[in-house]
Parts: sequence; structure tokens; C-alpha cells
Amino acid sequence: MLDGIARRMVQPGLDRLAGWLARRMTADQVTLAGAGFGLLAGGLIALGAPWVALVALLASRMADGLDGAVARIRGKTEFGGILDIACDFVFYAAIPLGFVLADPAGNGVAGAALLAAFYINAATFLGYAILAEKRGMQTQARGEKSLYFTAGLMEGTETIGFFVLMCLWPAGFSVLAWVFAALCVITAGARLRLAARVFR
Repeated sequence: MLDGIARRMVQPGLDRLAGWLARRMTADQVTLAGAGFGLLAGGLIALGAPWVALVALLASRMADGLDGAVARIRGKTEFGGILDIACDFVFYAAIPLGFVLADPAGNGVAGAALLAAFYINAATFLGYAILAEKRGMQTQARGEKSLYFTAGLMEGTETIGFFVLMCLWPAGFSVLAWVFAALCVITAGARLRLAARVFR
């Protein structure tokens, strides 16, 4: 929901940084670095250092914003698009898993519910993208993407916001995870409703 606003705010700065970075790294390397920072954040959370994990978390998302800008400079590839979405989901899984590992008894059920909600939401997102590609549909709703991007209630910006809140308030993980999971399921349902209108 907020990705469009966030993109307009940060994209000019990312584009300037990407010009420097593109002379030193490929887009795929930036994508993998982002996944690495995401895994580091999850590991730090599991070790009981969620505030420290914030640095790695934000570095991961900065890399996620930079890889597309670098790709536009150095040249996009279809593999790069697949790698990008795969590494996004590595990040999405690493943070809740970190909280579950940090406190399995207290966070296990809520963490499992959130991961299940991500799984459901991802299925609708990717399913819609596949059918949109089959029909030759295009969108620039969230900038130039390798996959057809359907806007929704829960997008990347909201995910980062929830993850930051979880790191700042680790005792509230369960509450935040249940709320986030519910919003993800609502997003998936809205996307299915949209698909029913578009693809029938």
C-alpha cells in the first residue's frame, strides 16, 4: 500500500548510489548481499540481539532497492528477476524464524502463523503474476519490475515497518505477528477477488 510513496521518496538517492555501485558490483551480487544481510539479521535476532539486527535488516532492504537500479544501468536479466524475488522471500522468512528460534515457546505459534500467511500471500502474488504474463499484461504501479506487480494492503514497505517494530519491541512479537498475519491473509483474499474479476 505504501510502496509507491516510499519509492518516490528514496528512489532518487538509490539511483545516485547505484551509479557508483554499478562500477563495482553486478545486480545479482547486490541481490545476494541483501539476502546475506537478511540472514544475518535473522541470526542476530535468534541470538537475542534484535536491536543490533536492525542494522543488518535495513542494509538488506537497501540492497533490495539498489539491485534493480544497478540492473537498469548494467542490463537486466530474467535470472536476475527470479533471484530478486527468491532472495526477498529468504529475507521474509529469516526475520520471523529468528524470533521463533530466540523464544520457541513464546513465539512459535505466532511465528508459524506469520510464515503461513506469507506463504499464502506469496502464492496469490506469484499466481497472479504468471497469469498476467500469459496475457501480456504490464504495469508500472510500483516501478519497473521483472514480474507483474499487484499492489496490495501489505507490501514491502509495510513488511519492513512490522519487522522494525518487532526488533524495537521483541516482547510484542506475538501480537505484531498475529496482526501482520491477518493483514497478509486479507491482502491475499483481495488479490484473489481481483483475479476473479480479471481472469474469468
